[in-house]
Amino acid sequence: MGKKEKSPKPEGGLMKKLIVLSLVLLVTFVFFTGCRKKVEEVPPPPPQVKEQPKVEKVETPPQVKEPELTEEEIFERKTLEELNAEQPLQMVHFDFDKYDIREDAKPVLAANAAWLKKWTSVKILIEGHCDERGTEEYNLALGEKRAKAVFDYLVSLGISSDRMRIISYGKSQPLDPGHNEEAWAKNRRAQFTVIAK
Repeated sequence: MGKKEKSPKPEGGLMKKLIVLSLVLLVTFVFFTGCRKKVEEVPPPPPQVKEQPKVEKVETPPQVKEPELTEEEIFERKTLEELNAEQPLQMVHFDFDKYDIREDAKPVLAANAAWLKKWTSVKILIEGHCDERGTEEYNLALGEKRAKAVFDYLVSLGISSDRMRIISYGKSQPLDPGHNEEAWAKNRRAQFTVIAK
């Protein structure tokens, strides 16, 4: 009989194939992993701090200080109503049924004259008043005499007569509506109204 041929060992060929396959896989793996880009690790963003809304500072314009007014400028700005409300001229009083200037009225009239000398453009009305006793006609005449007595006294103190006028209201405008000596004493008077400045 003839010799039997030996068949190649299957293990050896299989081994070779496994090694080749492993090498192919390894090369493929290395290739792909080597080509893959490294992803850079980005640090997380810092926590956001909520920004406070900016409060815009409103610049206030510098205060323009108005120039101080002089006494004359203040006087010029006043209306006649404002001036008369201040009563710069004080009234004087009279005795019952009299129109002569009392001693206590003289310093008051001197102060009034000084004010009129200071404000030389001022013109005044001198009002004569009486208490409620007596007739209307009598009191109108007496009130006029009282106003004229004050007028003459101011002229004697240097006030020009063309700056003053007189009027009598008699008993028609009492200062105090009472019906006694105290009220009557208040109502017997001469008082002043500034009529021009």
